[in-house]
Amino acid sequence: MAWNEPGNNGNDNDPWGGGGRKGPEQGPPDIDEVIRSLTKKLNGVFGGGGSSSGSASSGSGGGFSGGLLAGLVVVAAVIWAFGGFYIVDQAERAVVLRFGKVLDATVQPGLHWNPPLIDEVSLVNISELNAKTYDSNAMLTTDENIIDIEVTVQYRIDDPVKYVLAVQDPERSLDNAAESAIRHVVGGNFMDQILTTGREQVADDVQQRLQNYMDNYNTGILVSQVNVVQAQPPQAVRPAFDDVIRAREDEQRAQNQAQQYANQIIPEARGESQRQIEQANAYREEVIAEATGNASRFNQLLVEYQKAPEVTRQRLYIEAVEDVMTASTKIMIDVEGGNNMLYLPLDKIMEQSGRGLGGASSTQDLRALAEQLSPYMPSANNNSNSIDRSRVPTNTRGVR
Repeated sequence: MAWNEPGNNGNDNDPWGGGGRKGPEQGPPDIDEVIRSLTKKLNGVFGGGGSSSGSASSGSGGGFSGGLLAGLVVVAAVIWAFGGFYIVDQAERAVVLRFGKVLDATVQPGLHWNPPLIDEVSLVNISELNAKTYDSNAMLTTDENIIDIEVTVQYRIDDPVKYVLAVQDPERSLDNAAESAIRHVVGGNFMDQILTTGREQVADDVQQRLQNYMDNYNTGILVSQVNVVQAQPPQAVRPAFDDVIRAREDEQRAQNQAQQYANQIIPEARGESQRQIEQANAYREEVIAEATGNASRFNQLLVEYQKAPEVTRQRLYIEAVEDVMTASTKIMIDVEGGNNMLYLPLDKIMEQSGRGLGGASSTQDLRALAEQLSPYMPSANNNSNSIDRSRVPTNTRGVR
């Protein structure tokens, strides 16, 4: 049921706390009374309380005008005071201008107050890493080739005061400087260097030149890194250029294969040559040692020969025959009573007997064979064809 509705049985309620009270103050408070009360209080504060109360209409109108003005002034002052508070984040710095003149130090993070309309506060983020991409088309290289290149520049604000005051539009200055630096570096390099192995060098040169521009303009911008995203020839000549790149890659692959083969063959050849040199040196040492031993042996034989010439001569003859017969497997014997020669194939005879020539019983076999051949040997009484059996060798170095 609505407030103060008739017929509510005396239980009328009002929103201003009238409750169930009845009387002249049962309704809501008068707005005019509220304004008069506030005006009187403000007049008392600002010295307007001595006005005559006799002239009700004129006094009320003058008090109302002065109190309202004072109230507006107070409200405006409160709003002005609260408008001077601002917060500087951890990643930001504030540059304060007082009547157009910059204060000495930048404002650090935290809650701060500056008088509005007197100080101008500019917040600058010095920790954020910004990035811009520049797609530069139809750039001319030093070898008169055209190339399209895309470069990304990463930067941050290093000096807030310079960034706010020194240049009217630092971002536009950065764009123009980046375009100039890219064209200057590309124009000073060959196309092959930019497209293949020279990208990192191009990026470093662009970063250095761009930073010099920013320092000369006093923009307060620090260039952190420059990356060459892509570099390629114009679309019209790209197929032909791809063929050139493939041919260059084939050339490089052939060179690498040749170098790999050379790295494999050259050490082997050097090792083989060193081995032959070592073998030659060893053969030389062997020949020298053998010649030295033969000379020493000859000198020793000479001494023995001088002592007993006949015995030494006979012994040398027997040793020579042993050496000759050792390398022979067939013997021709002069048979008594004619010009016929007896042919003895010792190797075949030993094979038929089932024994080798170098066995442990070769000496006994040779003795048995000599007994079998004794009838065919020249007679011991014939001085011209007699053979001294004591001089026939009986060791394994004899006849085979």
